This record gives sequence, C-alpha cells and structure tokens, in this order.
Amino acid sequence: MSDTSYRAGRWIAAAIAMAGLALVFYNLVIDNMPKGEARKIDGYLPWSQETLKIVETLPVQDGGRIKPLSTYAGFTMLGMHGARSMEIADAAGETHRIRPTAWLLDVLFRPQFAINSPTFRVDNSAALEAIGVKPRGRRDRYSYADIQPGREKLGELAGSYGSIDSKARDPLQTQIIDLASNLRTYESLLGWFSFARGGIVLRGSGENGAPDKRADVSALMTTAPQIREQIDHAGRGQGAIPPHLQDLMRQVLDAANFSKFGLFILPPADPSEPTWKSAGNAIMDVMGSTSKDPARDIEDIRMLEATARAGAAGEDVFRKQFVQLRDHLAARAAARGEGQRVALEASYYQKNWFLYALVFFLIGTLAAMGMWTLGGNKTGRGFSWLTLAASLAGLTCCVIAITKRCIIMQRPPVGNLYDTIIFISAAVVLLALIVEWLTRRRFALGVAPILGTALIVLARRYELGDANDHMDPLVAVLDSNFWLTTHVITITLGYSAGLLSAFLSTGFVLLCGLRLDRGDISLRRSLTRAAYGMLCLTLFLSLVGTVLGGIWANYSWGRFWGWDPKENGALLIVIWTLAVLHARLGGYLREWGLHLASIFTAIVVTFSWWHVNFLGVGLHNYGFTAGKNTIWAFYACMGAVLLSGSIAMVTEKERLSKNG
Repeated sequence: MSDTSYRAGRWIAAAIAMAGLALVFYNLVIDNMPKGEARKIDGYLPWSQETLKIVETLPVQDGGRIKPLSTYAGFTMLGMHGARSMEIADAAGETHRIRPTAWLLDVLFRPQFAINSPTFRVDNSAALEAIGVKPRGRRDRYSYADIQPGREKLGELAGSYGSIDSKARDPLQTQIIDLASNLRTYESLLGWFSFARGGIVLRGSGENGAPDKRADVSALMTTAPQIREQIDHAGRGQGAIPPHLQDLMRQVLDAANFSKFGLFILPPADPSEPTWKSAGNAIMDVMGSTSKDPARDIEDIRMLEATARAGAAGEDVFRKQFVQLRDHLAARAAARGEGQRVALEASYYQKNWFLYALVFFLIGTLAAMGMWTLGGNKTGRGFSWLTLAASLAGLTCCVIAITKRCIIMQRPPVGNLYDTIIFISAAVVLLALIVEWLTRRRFALGVAPILGTALIVLARRYELGDANDHMDPLVAVLDSNFWLTTHVITITLGYSAGLLSAFLSTGFVLLCGLRLDRGDISLRRSLTRAAYGMLCLTLFLSLVGTVLGGIWANYSWGRFWGWDPKENGALLIVIWTLAVLHARLGGYLREWGLHLASIFTAIVVTFSWWHVNFLGVGLHNYGFTAGKNTIWAFYACMGAVLLSGSIAMVTEKERLSKNG
C-alpha cells in the first residue's frame, strides 16, 4: 500500500473519530440544554461564598438518609431547572451564575427574587399554551411569576392526566404532569418560612385605628396548653369556641401546612424515632399535644424565626444566625449518631470529580487522535505519552470520586444504574491500560480515554434526565454489602470486559478496513489476542457473577432462578461468549469472524446491562428507567460498524484472492 493512501486512511480515521466526538457533544450540550439566557432581576445581590459554605453543610433528612443541604438543593434544582446553575443579571447588567445552594437560599429567604428566577425548564412549549401562558420558544426556562397565571389550569390538566397510565401518556401530558409536580415542590419551599416572616395576626388587637398586632408562632406555641383547655372546655358543651381563638387556630394550621413538606431539618427528641421533622411537624406536635419535648420544638421554631428575619438586617447578621442554627441542629444529629459524613458529601459535590475526569478523558481522546494520525514519529510518541497521562489522571479522578461515594453511602460502589455507569467507566479504562501494558501497540491506549469520555458523558446525561440522588439508601432486597461486593461488582466487571472487547474489535475493523495496518501481521494478531482475552474474561466474570446472583436470589427470594429479565440478560452474555469462544476454538471463526462476533458482544452486553430495565417486569425493579433514544442510537452505531466490518472483510478476501 502506498504512503499516500496510508496517510489518507489515517486522516479518514481521525475525521471519523472527530465526527463521533462532535455528535456526542451535540447530543449532550445542544440537544439537552434549552436557551436559558440570563434573567434580569432588579436589585438582585448574590450571596457571598462565606455564607454559601456555611449553609451547604446544614444537615437535612431526604430520601431516607441525612445529607447536606447542598445535595438536596442540587437535585431539587436539577429536577426543576435541568441544570445545576442559572444566570441572573442585576439592574446594572452584571451577570451572576447562581448555583444550587444560592438558588435554594433565594427560594427560602428571598422569595421576591426567587419568583422571578428562571427555575422551570419547559421542553414542550405546547404545555404552556395549554395553560394559557405565552411561550418564548419551543424550549426555554421560565420563572414562577411567568407560570403563575396558568397555575390553576395547570393543576386541572395535571389532575385529569394523572389517571392515564404513564406509558400511555403523550409528551404533552407528561410535560404538564412534570411541570405541575415541580411547581408544587417549589411552592412548598417558597412558603416554608412564611410562618416566620408573617407570624400570627391577633385580630382586634389594634387600638385607636392602629393595625392589629402580630405574634410569633413560637410565642403562641407556649400558650398551647391554655388554648387546648379553652377548646376542650367548649367541646364539653360549656360554651362556643371564641371567634378570635378559631382565627388563631386557622392561622396556625395554615402556617404549619405551608412548612410541613420540603425540608426536614429538625432531629426528633426521641432517639428511636428515625424520621426528622419539618417546621410544620414541630408546630402541630406542640399545638396538638403530641410532642415528646415541647420545649425543644418551641426553641427550634424560635431559632427558625430568628434566622428567617435576620436577612433583613444584612447578610453578615444572617450568616451569624445561620451558624447558630446549623451548629445547633448538627450537634443534635451527632448526638443521635447521624450526619457524620455531611461535610464529606458537601466537599464531594464541590470538587465535581467526574467533571475533572471528563476533562482529562477529553484531553486524552484528542491526544489519541493525534497519536494515531501522526504515527510513530517524535510528535506521535509525544501524543502517546499525553494520552497515557490524561487517561491515568481521569482514572484517578474516577477512583477518588467512587471511593468517596462508598464512604458516604457506607456500601460497595455499585448499587443502582448510575453507579454501574461510573464504575464501568473506571473499570474499562483500567482494563484498556492493562491491555496496552501487555501489548505495547498504542491501540488500547487510545481506546481508554475514548471509552472513558463516552461513559462519563452517559453518566452525566443519565443524572440530568433522572434528577435523583443516587446515593440514597437502596431498596431492601439490595441491602447486603456482601452480595453487592461479590455478585454485583463481578457482573459489572463482566460488562466492562465485554464492552472493551467490542471496542478493540471496532478498532480492528477501522484499522483493517482503511488499510492502516500496512500489512503488519503482528499488529493484527496483537489486537485479535487482546479481543479474545477480553471475551474470555467476560465469560469468566459473567458466569461467576450469574452463579453468585442465583445464590443471592435463593437467599432473598427462595429460588435460584426465575427467568427474570435481568437474569436472562446475564445468561445471554454467558451463552453468547461461550458460543463465540467455542466457534473460535473449532475453527469456525477466523480473525475477522472473531472480531465481528466481538463487536456484537457490545449489543448483547448493553441489552443485559441497560435495555432490560425498559421491559417493566421482573423482581429487579430497582433498575427501571425511562428514555430509549440513547440505546437505540448505540444499537444503530454498532450495527453500522458490523456492516462496515462485513464489507471490509469481503473486500479484503477479494483483494487477497486476486493477489494470491
């Protein structure tokens, strides 16, 4: 083959890789992110970093565990806004990037700003038209003030669509139900401190035309025994409940209902009681005589009132008051043996290790393209060292992040679908680097950052679409660190090996299809041995993992095998890899046949790992998710690779027969 065609093949390969990379980022950035221009809010003042660092470590109970307020804010904002940041412009035109903790502080303590922030992501403008709100485009973000005129209609439509099975809803109905749910959550946060901001109006207390006086809810709570006595007295037929008392109780009930949901930040007095309280819970417990420690509940409400009102005196005063509140509640949580990892979790999200990993893998991917394009000259060798350094740096970031997650969760690294993505991203990069160390052909080296990039992008997209905290406690059937460590990790490593074998074979197709091997038989054999070895590893890990899963199923469900879709998927990997390896040993699959079968392994693995979650049946319902576009696109890409490989195989055989 001439040097000209060889160089042309390298540039074609690089162009294909660049096109694939551009497609990934178009899908992630352009297709998934609406416009969201900076929203102008007159008088807006950003919170200082000092205040935010204090606020984000406030312990809160959510999703069955104790976590920092910053985590709660992050996933709440992600679910409503579709991102963990928004841009707000003040009256002077200066733009401020608002992140989750600052956003939640505005919602709780500065509602006059919050209602004008572009909080709600709307992907289907027809939903706004249906509730009588004029949209700005097909996809954009809107504030509470924008949507509020259509709030009543939104509630009516969401109620009527709620009776429709989720699988039968069209996109418009789904958008309306999601928007209504987000609006309810937002309103519960927006009004959470309303009891502290307004207090209770004492009707008829104004003298000589003066406005009625107001009393703190905490002050009224101290008179709860006397109020109950008057109500009981009236209930025994000894007189009607006085109108002013009825009005007081109505206001107290309204105040409690506004702050009953959203934030659960008050550790209960009873150490055996696992559920934390909201402000509304504390108010009603005292007023209803069900509180086990009324003095503590009253003191909690008094501190919340002081914190809510401190903002009017300036941020410095607010910060000092919030420190008292945080330290008070954190000490209570610590006395209960809770909240020990709040600071670590806040730091974990601050560092954003997977974003750093993505950056390093991107650098490695670009370096790999340079390495393959320039070949074995000095510059190409420099790119190979850069690829290795970037891949190791990205892998290190993944390992640090996964380790921190294990400490925070107090369980092994894989327990849900999101965990599998980040674990496989680290595992597949590590396996690729091990293959490179064994082969020294600079091919597995280039595959490592490419796969790392693709999987981290997938993880971020899944987190965006799911908008759930994946460190929350697992369902009861998965609550076993032993089986999570043995069965789940073994199966997930099998997925990693299967995907790597497929992409090594994809590289073989690209290499030989574009005739970049230049007749180097040793290079082809090296790639074939690497793909074969990964198939063997896939079989071993999948078989062992499947047997361990059966033992776990027998322990948990009383049967070893139940033809569950997830079980069938794992068995499918075992059967497929057994068939491929036996066909190879029997001589039915030669070099090209092995690689084409290896490429199809990616489809088998992906079906077992991901696609069975769409079926909606089986006992492994902890893994169900929604959204099939990505997986069908992946199948299409792998199908295209298989077709290209088949054409390249036939073309090569014809060429060799003519020359031979």
